[in-house]
Parts: sequence; C-alpha cells; structure tokens
Amino acid sequence: MFEAAFEFLHAEVSPRANEIDGNLDALRVALRGLCDCGLMALKRPEGYGGPACSEPEFRAFQEEVARASGALAFLQTQHQSAVGLIAKGNNEKLKQEMLPKMHGDEALTGIAFSQLRRSGPPITRATKTDGGYIINGSLPWATGHSLFRNVLLGAALDDGSSVFGIAPFTDCDTIKYSPPMRLAAMESAQTVSAELHSHFLPDELVVDLKPPGWILRNDMINITLQGFFAIGCARAGVDVIRQSAAQRDRHSLNQAAALLEKEIAACRGQLQSAQAASEETTQEKLELRAWAIDLAGRCSHAAVAASGGRANSLNHPAQRIVREAIVFTVSAQTEAIQEATLRRLTRS
Repeated sequence: MFEAAFEFLHAEVSPRANEIDGNLDALRVALRGLCDCGLMALKRPEGYGGPACSEPEFRAFQEEVARASGALAFLQTQHQSAVGLIAKGNNEKLKQEMLPKMHGDEALTGIAFSQLRRSGPPITRATKTDGGYIINGSLPWATGHSLFRNVLLGAALDDGSSVFGIAPFTDCDTIKYSPPMRLAAMESAQTVSAELHSHFLPDELVVDLKPPGWILRNDMINITLQGFFAIGCARAGVDVIRQSAAQRDRHSLNQAAALLEKEIAACRGQLQSAQAASEETTQEKLELRAWAIDLAGRCSHAAVAASGGRANSLNHPAQRIVREAIVFTVSAQTEAIQEATLRRLTRS
C-alpha cells in the first residue's frame, strides 16, 4: 500500500505541488487521489476497515506527503486527526456509521478545536441540554472548507472539560463560516473561521468528552510526531538543491545536499527513537522538535540559495517550500515548543 502511495506522491503530486498550493481545483484532484488509494484513514482500527497502520508507517507517510506538497499534507492530516479522535471516542454508534466511510471522500472531516489551547476564558462554550449540547462562540481555525463535508469541533464546558462533536462544514442557521483566509502558504487548503450561535450538537453526534487539560496533554504526546512534517519539508528543500545541481553540474550543490541529507537522517532517527521510548514530554523531545523545525528552515533557505534569482519567483518550488516551512514551524505549537525553537535559532 505504501509503495503505491509513495509512487502516487512522486509521480502525480510533486510535479504539481506549486499548482496545488495555489489552486483549489488542483488540490481537490490531489485529495481525490489519496481517497482513491484508500489513504485517508490510515489509523482506523481493523474492526472498522483498517488498515490500522503502525506509528512508524504513519509518520513515514506523513513525512512523504509533506515532501511532495505542504498544502496536501496540511489538508489530509486534518481528516486523519478526525479519524483518530472518532476511533478513540466512546460513541460506538457514530464509529460504526462514520469510520467505514472515512478512507474515501464520503465522510471527509476537518477539525476545529485549536482554540482550546488558548489561556483565559474559553471562546467556544457548550452547555448540556436535553438530548445534546448548545454551543456558542468562535472557531478561529478550520481547514478544508468546501473540501470536507464535516468538521469535528471542540467546546469547553463549565467544569473545564470539553465536548467534541460533528457539525456541518457549511453555513446553516446556527453556524456561519468566513471566506477563506489570505495566507502566506497553503491558502488553497481553504482555512476559515466560524461563529456559532446556539448550535445544537445532538448526543448522537458527540464524539467524546475530554477531561480538563486534555488538549495540552495530547500536544505533549505529539511533540515529536509533528516533527515529521518539518522533516518532509526539509527533504523537499534538498530535492530542489539536487535538481539545481543536475541542471548546473555543480559539485558544491551536491555536496551541500549530501550534508543536509545526513543531518536529516540523524534527526529522523532520533525522533523515532524518542517517540518509541516514551509518550512523555521530555527536554530531549522538545530539542528534537526544534531541530526538525530548524532543518526545515535551513533546507528551504538552502534551496533558495542553490536556485539563485529564480527562487524569487512565486512559481519556483523553493519559494513555496520556504513558505511551507513557516507553517510547519508553528503547527500545533505550544509554549514549550516555541521556547525550544527560539533557543535553537538564537544559539551562538
């Protein structure tokens, strides 16, 4: 399965990555390709259709998608996250209804709960009522509008816990979505915000209830896992250097690419080892995440240097990869990750 997936990404996605980054229809075609290959529910349990791929396999796939196209990587991981949350939730009927369809395009689902990371009063609140919950407030980030059918949202309850559930990803009487945001990178992924006014979330669409602080603990588990997107971005930068070396027959460019590839391999290996050892947050994991982010930035910058003045064109892949490195620097960023990243970037 993964051999075919990597072939699809290399043959169909990478050559069109710039178009995918700026064109909604091109991204839609790439997304459909992943659906047709059955690659959109990789962590789905066997009882609901599988393939229940291992963590190393899943992260290798995520790395390869990020290497091929940041926009496609960013879009598909929203749905993969929704699949994982539904699979781990306690609503068995919802699992039976949704999970078997989530490998394709019948039940594509985004996520909108990053606001739960914010300190201070919650901006999305839920109140228990007969048969479900009433939700009011804002969803500042939701990616996949017009590409996904549903959104898995999160809202805070008065006791500090949170309810997660499925809502429509289109305007209705109680949910209004903004136009797509203007973004430096991955704009084609259609990221929007939303306002909810007394939206009713029925119990049958509740994915799960999470205890206070759940999202922060989940972020701690994912500290190294998110680093594989940055590794994929770094590899995309090296790909551009290799292409420039072939075009110019420059030994110095191949030498630079080889040195960066060696460092990427070392970072990847340590990320894998750290995650396999424990899910707990450690200083080592924070430093490894910062290293991966640093690599994405340096490799994308090296791709610019290797490409010369051409890299200043919006149509050049090095330009796109630099902007993708920005996104992978701040994705699922916590205060601890931010501090570790800044320490690495400011070391003498």
